[in-house]
Amino acid sequence: MVNLAANVVAMGQIQKEQQSLESSIENYSQPFAFGVGVATKSPEGEILDVFYPSPQCQTEPYTCALIAKAIGWSGETATFEVEPHVLSELASVLEDAERNEDFKESSAAVLAAISKVVLNKDVPGGKKIAVASFIASKADAPVDAIDTYLRLHLLSARLVKPHGIDLSGIFGKLTNCVWTNLGPFKAEDFETQRVQLIADQKDIYVHGLDKFPRMTDYVVPSGVRIADANRVRLGAHLSEGTTIMHEGFCNFNAGTLGSSMVEGRISAGVVIGNGSDIGGGASIMGTLSGGGSEVISVGEDCLIGAEAGIGISLGDNCVVEAGLYVTAGTLVETPDGETVKAQLLSGVNNLLFRRNSVTGAVEALMRGEGSSWQGLNEELHKN
Repeated sequence: MVNLAANVVAMGQIQKEQQSLESSIENYSQPFAFGVGVATKSPEGEILDVFYPSPQCQTEPYTCALIAKAIGWSGETATFEVEPHVLSELASVLEDAERNEDFKESSAAVLAAISKVVLNKDVPGGKKIAVASFIASKADAPVDAIDTYLRLHLLSARLVKPHGIDLSGIFGKLTNCVWTNLGPFKAEDFETQRVQLIADQKDIYVHGLDKFPRMTDYVVPSGVRIADANRVRLGAHLSEGTTIMHEGFCNFNAGTLGSSMVEGRISAGVVIGNGSDIGGGASIMGTLSGGGSEVISVGEDCLIGAEAGIGISLGDNCVVEAGLYVTAGTLVETPDGETVKAQLLSGVNNLLFRRNSVTGAVEALMRGEGSSWQGLNEELHKN
């Protein structure tokens, strides 16, 4: 156990203390990510949710070493329940370190606040506990709900991009919850608890029944607009300049990499490039909605028109006209008169997909200044 009473102020002392902590932990190396959070634990022992106020991704190495030593982390991806007094003592050590103007870490206030939150343990859906999660490598699979919530926070906090961390099997690690203004409840026993809350004159409002909560209840990214918070799940990645309009939707492990106007659906796994717009009612197939294991992406400066959709990727500067759904198997006429499946055009730049109003055929035309059709190359034909 680290000596939490140490009074570390000088930067040199801090660095020496960090080295000492790291060398005292077997097989220690800084994890890909770590976080300390507040979890809701049901009376039956299930983790209903976790809030990480300040998730870290290869940052704050001194804080990481302090926490790792205090809770006994052994270097592998793992999660822990943490006693409040441990967090209070860690916060005290970090407060001393933060007095040094060269020290750039700032977790003391977060740890102190978490320790106070969990002292008042009883909440309507169960009890609040402090937890810690360490993800040794981004390639490691999630181990439980505590771990999974950290990964979702990392995505929404823009610390990792979609597909930047393993999310395999997360559905089986999350509990289907009733999400309310008083926090999460297990669905199975919610009605009994609701009656009791009403009897106690407590107002309770249900805004969802799902395994994933709203993103904005846990992470509020800077520089974005979200007209309806119910339509963005925790784990969505929204870059600065993005607007999600009232009918727009963004799933987990999906989102934007720049400024975008989203009035349609961004399904799980889909990534939208800078400057691209998703029109009203438009839909993009994702890995959970018919796309299988195929990752669908939209390049930069694209437009998917109202009520349109794609099951292929778009390159840069592409347009899909309103009302046209282009799946991988859609037959498309190219500018040279050839008819091919749309999957052969997946990811090609400067294309306009439209339906000929006379013949009914789906066409792909070149667009943009200087654009010219070079034909399909042999490699594409082989596919």
